[in-house]
Amino acid sequence: KLQTLIAGGNPPDVTSHYGYGGFAEYYNKDMLLDLTDLIQEDGFKAEDYHIPENLMKIYTVNGHTYGIPVNMYVTLMLYNKDMFNAAGVSYPPSDYEDKSWTFDRMVEDAKKMTLVSDDIAKTQYGVDFTWAERDMRPLYFGAEPYSEDTWTNGGVPSETHFDSPEVIAAYQKLFDLVFKEKVSPTSEWSKSVAGQNGDPFVAGKIGMSIGGSWNLAGANDFPFKIGVAAVPWGGNDKVRSTLFVDPLLILKDSKHPKEAFEWIKYLMTTEVQEKSIELSGGNPPVNTEAAEVYYKHFDGIDPEDVKKVYEGAVKYGYESYNHLITNYSQINDMFINELQPVETGHKTLEEVMPVIQKKVTEIIKR
Repeated sequence: KLQTLIAGGNPPDVTSHYGYGGFAEYYNKDMLLDLTDLIQEDGFKAEDYHIPENLMKIYTVNGHTYGIPVNMYVTLMLYNKDMFNAAGVSYPPSDYEDKSWTFDRMVEDAKKMTLVSDDIAKTQYGVDFTWAERDMRPLYFGAEPYSEDTWTNGGVPSETHFDSPEVIAAYQKLFDLVFKEKVSPTSEWSKSVAGQNGDPFVAGKIGMSIGGSWNLAGANDFPFKIGVAAVPWGGNDKVRSTLFVDPLLILKDSKHPKEAFEWIKYLMTTEVQEKSIELSGGNPPVNTEAAEVYYKHFDGIDPEDVKKVYEGAVKYGYESYNHLITNYSQINDMFINELQPVETGHKTLEEVMPVIQKKVTEIIKR
């Protein structure tokens, strides 16, 4: 619809991400207004709106700013306190500086909570590790599937490395949770207990769930006690969390760019960001002052833990690839299709990754 409005000469003034399409796709289609001059004329400073400077850099290309962050989800760990208590396992830490909290320790804790039975009602697993979209997951272990220039040239990598030994080894660690360690569910099992798009953690069948913080939205209604924790260290000293920072973008053909920028600034104010938490049912603001209200939004969860998890995620976070890489919708669909036989145990990574490498290269060139 956005493309149709633009083609018809009636574009909206402001937009944001939609689905798996993101900033990089809009940027490479030359749809976005360069906000640099507006920012300089206005005297806009991110610090005046309590926006962390590293978040502003996400939507900056070659020194030019194209988006202002408004909301920020992160990857975090939700854990089922009832399952931890029943297994006699200590709760995981919320502090990202706790170096004892590692991927291997998480696996050992998960083993103590895993119970596989012929009776599906009795089966439960220790961990469900999603972390990010499929193409990004190797980064958690320190393997980089896209060349470094991807992040400075508008999301068009000159090289990809999905068939490299490092990337394949990273994927193997995640699939080992399912097929070797057997502490994580298969996709078929998850669907059987939670439906096609459901979450088995919500069903009380998962001890630790590593995914987007939007999973907190229903936390006040869960039929069991939950906590939040840091994502464990997996070998990458710089990245442990995925950031999902939603920006407000002014379209290049906007007839009211100055007014649009004023509206964006209004939405960044502490008062409005606090109000948006209430009205949305728990949207996390980028405004760090308003975030103090967000941390207290969830019944039964220590606000200090939520704060530690968010601050640690920002410090050790990297923006989700779907916001940064061009033609991402097509890349994501391809990954879902090509990894599906690995996820069901019918093919190996060695069989699939060369095919993925070839197809990613083709998609990026389109």
